[in-house]
Amino acid sequence: MVAAPATLFVLLRHARGHRGRVAAASACSVLNKLFDIAPEILIGIAVDVVARREESFLAGLGLVDPWLQLYALGALTFVVWVLESVFEYLHLRLWRNLAQQLQHGLRLQAYVHLQRLDVAWFEQRSSAGVASVLNDDINQLERFLNVGANELIQVVVTVVAVGGVFFAISPQLAWVAFTPIPVIVLGAFWFQRRVAPRYDAVRERAGRLAGRLSANLAGIATIKSFAAEAREADAVARESLDYVAANRRAIALGSAFIPVIRMAILAGFLATFVWGGAMVLDGTLREGFYAVLVFLTQRLLWPLTRLAETVDLYERAMASTRRVTALLDEPLPPAAPPGEPLRVAGRIAFEGVRFAYDDGRPAIDGLDLDIPAGRTVAFVGATGAGKSTVFKLVLGLVRPQQGVVRIDGRPLPDYDAAQLRRQIGWVNQDVYLFDGSVRDNIAYARPDAGEAEVEAAARAAEAHEFIAALPQGYATRVGERGQMLSGGQRQRLSIARALLKDAPVLLLDEATSAVDNETEAAIQRSLATIARGRTVLVIAHRLSTIVHADHIVVLDAGRIVEQGTHQDLVARGGVYAALWRVQTGAA
Repeated sequence: MVAAPATLFVLLRHARGHRGRVAAASACSVLNKLFDIAPEILIGIAVDVVARREESFLAGLGLVDPWLQLYALGALTFVVWVLESVFEYLHLRLWRNLAQQLQHGLRLQAYVHLQRLDVAWFEQRSSAGVASVLNDDINQLERFLNVGANELIQVVVTVVAVGGVFFAISPQLAWVAFTPIPVIVLGAFWFQRRVAPRYDAVRERAGRLAGRLSANLAGIATIKSFAAEAREADAVARESLDYVAANRRAIALGSAFIPVIRMAILAGFLATFVWGGAMVLDGTLREGFYAVLVFLTQRLLWPLTRLAETVDLYERAMASTRRVTALLDEPLPPAAPPGEPLRVAGRIAFEGVRFAYDDGRPAIDGLDLDIPAGRTVAFVGATGAGKSTVFKLVLGLVRPQQGVVRIDGRPLPDYDAAQLRRQIGWVNQDVYLFDGSVRDNIAYARPDAGEAEVEAAARAAEAHEFIAALPQGYATRVGERGQMLSGGQRQRLSIARALLKDAPVLLLDEATSAVDNETEAAIQRSLATIARGRTVLVIAHRLSTIVHADHIVVLDAGRIVEQGTHQDLVARGGVYAALWRVQTGAA
């Protein structure tokens, strides 16, 4: 766990670009608090005027007439209240705007960092849990900056200013009245150390609850199809109760701090109240000054009782900062310096490539394969054979633990990742569409593409006909993840998106798995035309779609067990031939 001061330093480091705003907001907080405690001092001076008249404190400053003294105090009180209100407005506005700017900058930094991580990192984590860090945790920081930062500053200003007045009036009384302050400060640090792990647990439970809710909303159709609503409601209830229990443990400790602080402050207040009163009775302290000290002790009471709430808010913010910092500390894969725009020929080579996910099981184990530019190569194998991992390696979404992947003879790490991926079109088996229009989704790879180009890509993917039949045609919104379209329609839009990219390398992962036979035949005709002059890698379970491939690679447990043309593999009578017989009914 990151220590709280170190965590605060991390947060302050992100505020470096806003030093001027921090200074202005802090200055307004200080001035607001100074003007806030000034009326108590003015009340004590007024008591002194009424009690001593021509012998009052103000008379000693040259203002002898008691009426003039009262008028001067009234005018000064008006000015103080106006200035207190002005600086209240300014510090609220400055801190809240600063909170908005900091949370925006930190969220964007975290998101950009996330985008640079390998896909393998995401496959081992809950997407909702990561989203919880970007949203809820960073919002928690915003809440602290909105309120807590100002409160901390004003507590310090209150203690210093009130302490200064106490020592100026009566040093002996000040030492007694302020004796509890170190106890309160030490108690705050003790509290902070004890409550920090509890708030870490709260943030963890919040992430798990968010993950459960997100997963259930994404799978609501499946839940309904199995009539599992009650079971899932119970699961959400358990996660929610875990979150409630974690909060309850934090609240139990946090709630105890306020009464303890109040008792410590009571000791100081009673010292001022009783001992100060005795000093007035024996003539060693003026009545007005006694009133000032009593009123200021009361003014000191409330900020210090809020100190517990502020520390509570601070600890929630630090727990969130630790989660954000942990995300930012995730090591990034090495990146090549940005390169010039390039156009690859499309030769792809795997040399002794081995890749395993976190469970240690190799997904690719010693892969050696050389694919000439402009060839169509199909990958076949059972689920888990490593076919999709091959595509992720080509895209640089995951990096081999051993061996090297080359494109046009250069290792992938030597390329700028963004430049290289612009040279590769990808149709994923798990089609992802954004909640926008049909046109927006097709043009995602080339937002500047014209209407004619978008329509041409849609026609090539056999999608234009169904798009034209939609209520608003290409302007029709597809819904979240394309849920307003059928599986086949989503897949055809994904193919159109890849075709519009016009990349020299095309990866098709089960590109026709969710379309009917007629559409599949049409797409195959289009792809046969589009594949000319391109390197095309195909993953297919329907072997009928790859019979014309230049080369077929059969994978098993990440290794090549067979390779050749369709005719060669069928004649060989091995694994591929057995699959072919099963699919054609010849077995």
